Amino acid sequence: MSAPADLFLRACRKEPVPRPPVWLMRQAGRYLPEYREIRRRVDFMTLCTTPDLAAEVTVQPVDRLGVDAAILFSDLLVPAPAMGLTLSFVPGPVIDPPVRTRAAVDALESYEPEEDLPHVYETIRILRRALDGRVPLIGFGGAPFTLAAYLVEGEGSRAFGHWKRMIFAEPHLADALLDTLVVSQTAYLVAQARAGAQAIQLFDTWAGLLPAADFRRFALDPARRVIQAVRAAGVPVIYFALDAAHAWSAIRDCGADVVGVDWRSSLEDAGAALGSGYALQGNLDPCVLLSDPDTVRRRTREMLETARGAAGYVANLGHGILPDTPVECAAAFVAAVKGWSG
Repeated sequence: MSAPADLFLRACRKEPVPRPPVWLMRQAGRYLPEYREIRRRVDFMTLCTTPDLAAEVTVQPVDRLGVDAAILFSDLLVPAPAMGLTLSFVPGPVIDPPVRTRAAVDALESYEPEEDLPHVYETIRILRRALDGRVPLIGFGGAPFTLAAYLVEGEGSRAFGHWKRMIFAEPHLADALLDTLVVSQTAYLVAQARAGAQAIQLFDTWAGLLPAADFRRFALDPARRVIQAVRAAGVPVIYFALDAAHAWSAIRDCGADVVGVDWRSSLEDAGAALGSGYALQGNLDPCVLLSDPDTVRRRTREMLETARGAAGYVANLGHGILPDTPVECAAAFVAAVKGWSG
């Protein structure tokens, strides 16, 4: 029996559901041959900024896998050009020059999301028509800490040494940058909700780089300010901080509806640390999907069993699906959740 179209939203609100909803972070992407076909024709930035194409790849995993939610195809750094920054992908994101001085922080431009990033909101409107109520649409953006990491470093990094040097040596400059990003991300994400996104996921991909003593000031507090504003717009919010189990005591105060859990943590430990105020999302290791369908089904059932005590639960991976994932393994994951009767 098919699930109601609002299964995902009901789970986010911790309402009773017949089974956990399921979707996959980065579900629109390189593991799908139909996505690779489009990428052979256009570069990544063109794909992100062309509404018809971005909507097409957003819907692909809904059609192929039968997931219970679609997530807007975009990138965390899509707002950077509207702030006066030069963004390129070679293939990862590059900000040139990086934002490392008071003058550079002060030079960041404020913007009007719908006017300066119209492609994002047109994509959302196209998607709401294309999905036609089949599944909800999730919008997303980067948490201030994670966006700042890219802006200061200028590119991806294992340690983000320039950003962490600023935090330790010039904390007030780091605060100023984060305050600017709180304002811009709030406007960007509230506008997504206004355009039709029915939930928002806030990705704090690099927050786990912080010691617990610094997590609250530089990651949690800025994220919480964004979360509060987006929830006030009337949509549920998911907060996902990667590799941050050492900071559960801070994350407990994030104010989101759902907290994402990566594969390094157990759902049981996360639930015990966070309390009953949050639904949980996660947390299968993405590498499980590199194995075989039988292993995927077994590991997925084990994950679902551990989620029994959660106040609300959304099945997902513990991070984004990997590009070399066999489609049949992604399909086995979704089917295992949809067939769960526990």
